[in-house]
Amino acid sequence: MGRFQGKRILITGGTSGMGLAGAQRIVKEGGHVAITGLNEERLARARNLLPETSLILRSDAANEADINALQTAISSWGSLDGLWLNAGFADVSSPESITAEAFNRMMNANVRGPMLQLAALSGSLNSGASVLVTSSSSVYEGAAMTSLYAATKGAVVAMVKSWASALAVRGIRANTLVPGPIETNFRHFMPEESRKQFEEFVVNQVPLRRAGTAEEAAAVALFLLSDDASYVTGSQYAVDGGLVHY
Repeated sequence: MGRFQGKRILITGGTSGMGLAGAQRIVKEGGHVAITGLNEERLARARNLLPETSLILRSDAANEADINALQTAISSWGSLDGLWLNAGFADVSSPESITAEAFNRMMNANVRGPMLQLAALSGSLNSGASVLVTSSSSVYEGAAMTSLYAATKGAVVAMVKSWASALAVRGIRANTLVPGPIETNFRHFMPEESRKQFEEFVVNQVPLRRAGTAEEAAAVALFLLSDDASYVTGSQYAVDGGLVHY
């Protein structure tokens, strides 16, 4: 009997990286998974990797119609024992080059999206369920080119702390995962040469002297989603090899 035997877990942004690694492990531990994504190729690959009983949906966290459709789909699929809001994206730019369009796009995906998803899906959460939201070590790194991205992920930390208080009356926990340099899709939003330089710079600051794997990040996420973390709420869990201290 695994930790997720008979449980239903929804992972947004679950078609690659730590989201997909988490979904595969939940299935191995007896659970049922629903995942969302945008990339058709990754959606197709996930369908091949996960059981036919899994719910795999194309859904944009920044699109209100997609959020409403997700709510309807989950209502038909079954109530949730876990919700991992992992969807989002990153980009880099100097403070002087940030535009209103770029600001709105990233805020919509990384902040508005999970906020509205939680609002829409709250009624589907069972008593004792766990909510997890993915933030980033960028919040604490102070990197010159990540001010907008770091701001969105800092907002995530703040809203989850409030969720922990609001949802506690229903026995629902809410926590934040704070991944650092993770190999899968690591800084994929950067140009190739800039990405290599940035990865080397960041990894050299990690006490463990390496990037983490998707499976290592998923392992911590699944601890927080499981009953093993039944007395953990309103917390931030770093998976960063010791990169940041807060």
